Amino acid sequence: MQMPEPDKAILARRAEIVAALRDIVPGEGVIDAPEEMKPYESDGLTAYRTLPLIVVLPSTTAQVSAILRYCHENQVKVVPRGAGTSLSGGALPLADGVLLGLGKFNRVLDIDYDNRCAVVQPGVTNLGITAAVQDRGFYYAPDPSSQIACTIGGNVAENSGGVHCLKYGLTTNNVLGVEMVLIDGTILRIGGKHLDAEGYDLLGIIIGSEGLLGVVTEVTVRILQKPAVARAVLLGFPTSESAGNCVGAIIGAGIIPGGMEMMDRPAIHAAEDFVHAGYPRDVEALLIVELDGPAVEVDHLIERVEAIATANGAVYNRISQNEAERLNFWAGRKAAFPAVGRISPDYFCMDGTIPRRRLPEVLTRMTELSQYYGLGVANVFHAGDGNLHPLILYDANKPGELQKAEDFGADILRLCVEVGGVLTGEHGVGVEKRDLMPAMFTEIDLKQQQRLKCAFDPDGLLNPGKVFPQLHRCAELGRMHIHRGQLPFPDLPRF
Repeated sequence: MQMPEPDKAILARRAEIVAALRDIVPGEGVIDAPEEMKPYESDGLTAYRTLPLIVVLPSTTAQVSAILRYCHENQVKVVPRGAGTSLSGGALPLADGVLLGLGKFNRVLDIDYDNRCAVVQPGVTNLGITAAVQDRGFYYAPDPSSQIACTIGGNVAENSGGVHCLKYGLTTNNVLGVEMVLIDGTILRIGGKHLDAEGYDLLGIIIGSEGLLGVVTEVTVRILQKPAVARAVLLGFPTSESAGNCVGAIIGAGIIPGGMEMMDRPAIHAAEDFVHAGYPRDVEALLIVELDGPAVEVDHLIERVEAIATANGAVYNRISQNEAERLNFWAGRKAAFPAVGRISPDYFCMDGTIPRRRLPEVLTRMTELSQYYGLGVANVFHAGDGNLHPLILYDANKPGELQKAEDFGADILRLCVEVGGVLTGEHGVGVEKRDLMPAMFTEIDLKQQQRLKCAFDPDGLLNPGKVFPQLHRCAELGRMHIHRGQLPFPDLPRF
């Protein structure tokens, strides 16, 4: 993985840029000492590290606007950052770029129970939204495993999901509006508390755009009432293939669980040793299936799921008997990533999505790849929607192992595309999958996507080096074909 060479002219102007940013964000809002910028040198993809040019920590939308306007006028690159939990290198800094941290945007601004929504700043944690509304019986549905730390701004950037996204959707299905600042300092408000915004689906463009289009400074999210009953079932299988077949059979029967997760033997043992959730150790694969809704419906669906699991070879069956036990089942799954960190010096967390019916085949081929590369792999994933999270185990202190892990991961992602899937489900492309984009998109596709970026960021200053394997200048991309005619990007209406 290579990043562009730093702009020497920008490096030479560092003192001038620091002074200008300190005029905008006084006090301790600008960090320029190398030792103090070390915490920002990497996000969750710790294999890659770069010290930023400068770190700036604004606390108001007006400050964000002024920072971006200055950077636009002076051709300085900007990398937005939330909590830094990205696993694709989406917040990897640039040596010649300003890292714009949004950690001070950490307030819940409004809770509107009548309209079932909340207005929050991007630095509010995912779990913090639920904490703000749970006393009234509400919650925020998307729940990534990192929800205790990841922020809603980062969730918007990556279109994060979580264990309950099968039934309740990803971030894009749960955001009603955003306030966003463009690179020239323009402040936009798109959507709001209403169910659907008029005109073009600009929210659909912004959510999942990985910081390439603008900086989100406010988010309006849906909040849901907690279901009357929620119960989880642990199902153990003699093979990963039989567990994969069970996943397809449950969905094929018309049952949409609140969540359906799968773990293989290495992940089961790591999670059990770490959390003691009561997982069986003598199975090759474990499904956690949660049903929620009215009590009579949940009881009926559990019986159907048990019958389907038995028909697909399940050898273990345990139903949560109370809320504490249900949460304990999930605690093991949500702690799987740190748990695997206890059994390997390093691991690469992958993120690809496949059609559910291809799950048994893909698991078999991943085992073959593991043997080929001589590296272990622990599988933890959102089985219900086919979003895989293989954890490739390696030791960065051993020469060549990081490269082997990267090659192994690239082959897994190519396999996902080969069987009709996609390169990412919720972690984003960032730098991790950037050079694999041609495996999924043609050059025409990639240029068309970049034309969209040009409409928001014509100079390519926002988070450059991410997503696109080759960045074209906007002038080189020419005109974009729009149905019956052509519309040059410089003439696109301001949003």
